[in-house]
Formats: sequence, C-alpha cells, structure tokens
Amino acid sequence: MKRYILALDLHDDDELIRVYDNWHRNVWPEIQRSIIDSGIRHMAIYRFANRLCMLMETTDDFTFEKKAAADAANAVVQEWEALMWKYQQPIPGSKLGEKWVLMDKIFELRAFDENERHAT
Repeated sequence: MKRYILALDLHDDDELIRVYDNWHRNVWPEIQRSIIDSGIRHMAIYRFANRLCMLMETTDDFTFEKKAAADAANAVVQEWEALMWKYQQPIPGSKLGEKWVLMDKIFELRAFDENERHAT
C-alpha cells in the first residue's frame, strides 16, 4: 500500500467553494468507479478556506502515469475535470498546467505499544 498527499487551491470565493463542496458530497458514480479502478483504495479530501489537501492510499502497482492515461481516455472523467476546473486554481509554485501537487513528507511519528514493538 502506498500513500500520497496532494494539495490544490480553490478560487477564493465563498459561493464557488460552497458549490465545490456540494459537488464532492455527491461525486458521480462513474468518477468513483474510475478512482477505484485506478488502484486507489482510500481517498479523502480536506479543505481549509480555499486550500485542499487530498490523501490517497493506493495499491502497490498504482502510478500517476497510468491513472492519467485512463483519465484521458474516459469522457466522463474529462467532463468532471472540466467542471471542477471552474472552482480550482493552480497552487503557488506548481508547474504550468499542473492541478493537484504532490506534497513532500517532512515529518512522521508512529506510536507503538509494547507488543507491536517486540513483534518487529
């Protein structure tokens, strides 16, 4: 299992953010299927103001390249992405045309109980 954290910004407009939140409370079934089919086993999106943070847990064979190719060939995904782009904007520091930006992990803490510690 692999874990990725990505970031993206929304346009800083309360009404657009409200509508974007509503879309994500009712994600199209075809979009959910495409996410699962790509090897993503868990996805969550968090928002603070207009900043989004996405957590993805994937199968070991997941790649962003395979997902991008499948998305490009899926008309419903392309429709969804065009619709979502009305609300989204590139995060500062992203490359031209880049939407979700992969974040670097800079800290991690794992707490183990005594049984787990002795089992490793």
